[in-house]
Formats: sequence, C-alpha cells, structure tokens
Amino acid sequence: MAKKGAGKKMKAESTAAVRATISFPAEVYETLETIAKQKKVSLAWVVREAAEQYLAEKWPLLRGQGGMRP
Repeated sequence: MAKKGAGKKMKAESTAAVRATISFPAEVYETLETIAKQKKVSLAWVVREAAEQYLAEKWPLLRGQGGMRP
C-alpha cells in the first residue's frame, strides 16, 4: 500500500511562509480585527507583526535569523 501523498512532487525548500492554525479568546480576536481594519491590513499581518515584535523583545539575539526582519 502506498503512503499518503506518495508520488507528489516535493516543493523545493525555500523561505516560504508556514501556515498555522491558532485559536484566540473572542475578545483578543475582536481586538485584532479592529486593529487590522484601522490599519487597513489583514488580520494575519497584525498577528505576524505582533509575533515578530514579541520575538525581537524576548529573544533579541535571534534577530536577523530565520525570517525575522533585520
């Protein structure tokens, strides 16, 4: 029996984004939506920006590694 996905071509390794599914409390989600609307950007952009800022503050030595902006 063939493995699931066998025969599919593998994508070349790249710096492409990785998709994640995240659950937020309703109040947090609503706040993120409000910020996104005010900034006229996607909710995903707001979450990515927040995650990058968090990493820059908490782990400054990782700055410039693995896709974080310099």
